[in-house]
Amino acid sequence: MGSNLQLVYTVFTDLSLRTDLSVPRLRTKRMDSLLHAIPVNGVYLPDFPWKCRYPRNEWTIENIKWKSEKKSESLPRPIAVCGPSGSGKSTLLKRLLEEYRDYIEFSISHTTRKPRPNEVDGKDYHFVSREEMEEAIANDEFLEHAEFSGNIYGTSKNAVKQIQNNGKLCILDVEMIGVKNLRKTNLNPKFIFVKTPSIEVLEKRLRNRNTESEESLQKRLARAREELVYGETPGNFDLIVVNDDLEEAYRQLKEFLISDIEALKKQKMH
Repeated sequence: MGSNLQLVYTVFTDLSLRTDLSVPRLRTKRMDSLLHAIPVNGVYLPDFPWKCRYPRNEWTIENIKWKSEKKSESLPRPIAVCGPSGSGKSTLLKRLLEEYRDYIEFSISHTTRKPRPNEVDGKDYHFVSREEMEEAIANDEFLEHAEFSGNIYGTSKNAVKQIQNNGKLCILDVEMIGVKNLRKTNLNPKFIFVKTPSIEVLEKRLRNRNTESEESLQKRLARAREELVYGETPGNFDLIVVNDDLEEAYRQLKEFLISDIEALKKQKMH
């Protein structure tokens, strides 16, 4: 072991994204209190300790010092936004991002569907093949995922991690099943449901897109009816936004988030 070895193993502190640290003689779930694991003898843990070539006796729990990352612990809870296709949630989130891009960041989901006109890979979605998506899911790289109309959608752990490391409020656009799956994690987000005044209004918006076959449209409407029942059930969401008037819907959304945004502004000032 050379004394000039300066490799650091950094772990983000979001409890929902923690995994067992698996190195010889060291297994722990204390990711909430771990920033750098630094053996007292001066040898630093590398970025991928489970692939290390160091002798087993170098890795004992007695040799580890724990440090906490107060910055991550003080970040606002992530925001999970759900709503039927055509509810206008993407328009609302885009406007929110434009106004507060220094303080919030949109978690870009992965999907196996084809891009719509004007959609940009890496901006609207990460467009990937089904094979790539299924492999990533098998490798436990996703917080949540769901399949709809033959396409898989999901939120990667790394996407959320990067936003939190940037010290920003993380916004997630998820399906109904994604909301249910997120409740099973320790991410502890706030949940927002965006809806239209009626299923008839939603159908009109979807038809005006002219992007789907009648069969696909009917599937979306059937799915939307399920989402409306779940979304309107008391206790499932912290905020329900009825997007009848875009300006009023945006005002409600911003009012709900403004305290978190102001808290981030104060943090950046210090």
